[in-house]
Amino acid sequence: MEIYSVIQKLIQKAIALEIIQKQDEIYARNQLMALLGFDSFEKGDDPNGMEEIPDILEQLEKYAVEKGLIRDLLDEKEIFSSKLMDVFMPRPSDLNRSFFQKYKENPVEATSFFYELSRNSNYIQTKRIARNISYKTDTPYGEFDITINLSKPEKDPKEIELEKKLKVLGSSDYPKCLLCIENEGYEGRIGYPARSNHRLIHLDLKGEPWYLQYSPYVYYNEHCIMLSGEHRDMKINRDAFKRLLIFVEQFQHYFAGSNADLPIVGGSILSHDHYQGGHYEFAMAKAEDEYIFSINHFYAVKAASIKWPMPVIRLRGSDTAELTDAAEFILKKWIPYSDLSVDIQAYTEGTRHNTITPIARYRDGEFELDLVLRNNRTSDQYPLGIFHPHPDVHHIKKENIGLIEVMGLAVLPARLKNELEDVKHYLLGVKNELMEYHLPWADDMKERYGKDITPGSVEEILKKEVGLKFLRVLEDAGVFKRDKSGQEAFQRFILSLND
Repeated sequence: MEIYSVIQKLIQKAIALEIIQKQDEIYARNQLMALLGFDSFEKGDDPNGMEEIPDILEQLEKYAVEKGLIRDLLDEKEIFSSKLMDVFMPRPSDLNRSFFQKYKENPVEATSFFYELSRNSNYIQTKRIARNISYKTDTPYGEFDITINLSKPEKDPKEIELEKKLKVLGSSDYPKCLLCIENEGYEGRIGYPARSNHRLIHLDLKGEPWYLQYSPYVYYNEHCIMLSGEHRDMKINRDAFKRLLIFVEQFQHYFAGSNADLPIVGGSILSHDHYQGGHYEFAMAKAEDEYIFSINHFYAVKAASIKWPMPVIRLRGSDTAELTDAAEFILKKWIPYSDLSVDIQAYTEGTRHNTITPIARYRDGEFELDLVLRNNRTSDQYPLGIFHPHPDVHHIKKENIGLIEVMGLAVLPARLKNELEDVKHYLLGVKNELMEYHLPWADDMKERYGKDITPGSVEEILKKEVGLKFLRVLEDAGVFKRDKSGQEAFQRFILSLND
């Protein structure tokens, strides 16, 4: 009887969250019975309980393992849970019809509806995301968001070994990547995530089929992904600027941005054209203008550099066509631009190094397009990238600086959860296992804060200092530094736009 009660709890929760209606109950129950191998069902009183859907799914996963329906492997349990939740999900055509009916009334209601469905259906991994350590910290450039990413589950060594064997044997290349439209409803397999409960909203961007989904591991409110219907490499070009502006014109409460299209300064998936967006205002969006200027022939476009650790040209205007023209003009000026006085070299042996990270938004009745200047050149001194986090900050952040970090949200590695506890203990003079690479930083804090370090203050001191380390990360990634020579070099580039 207990397993029947668990099934009924899942159905009741789906009804309460309005994923399905009361009249769908028997259908949903029969579908769940088939997945669990039942040919009858003993319905008792409606169960009570405060469990959320992820907790109920874990109970059903445990039952499936005990009965030999699946193996006790993370991927198989996720595939099973995804199938269970797909029972409650609308068909893609029904979802899109509901979405655009709501969109006609209010685009905010449409995205809120889709976001809540993605959360309630366990596509967005709310329980795992809740493990993340997240806070805000003040910097000279506003409040940065800091996230220690603990949401990614750890796999059993047996499963890791099985994945390796399958790769050696040659696993399927369907779907081609995690962002392909063929992921919608895809069951998943060992080494590839379950997507049975995954749905996409169909968009038209510049006459092309694009799709809207939410990130399974959101880093901020309504963290969405827009992906091309065609599996093709990411490109920062005129079309990209145009699509970003079209998207924020359609969804004016969202920003939209793209990772750069080159290794080191780009995102983790450069093989599929896609953007990110969401209903969130980052510190970068609030940054003040520093130097206001105009660009010849683009008289309807207002331009300014902004107060930010990385060099950003912000374009404003009401005419998206002219904004697109101006952005393309700046990109074409930047791609071949070199200034060896600040280590900027456009090409080495025919390899291009300059590109842009663009971010679009609609604010105060006009469009904004931020163009962050990037360069991915390496050197003997900086083999990971001249404009990449330098070795003295690798103890906090060594990974690429993509779109989210550029805007002021640090995504930091899970190892820091325990390592920062040891830093805290070291600062307080109690037993610790401090990693050697944190020692210079910890000693520096001891010297600067001295007696101000107490059990009551150490947490806030450490949060502030992690934020300042992330600021250093962004400064390292900036092609024009915030010092006198860097800002003079930035001015030279800006002046070159009117040559």
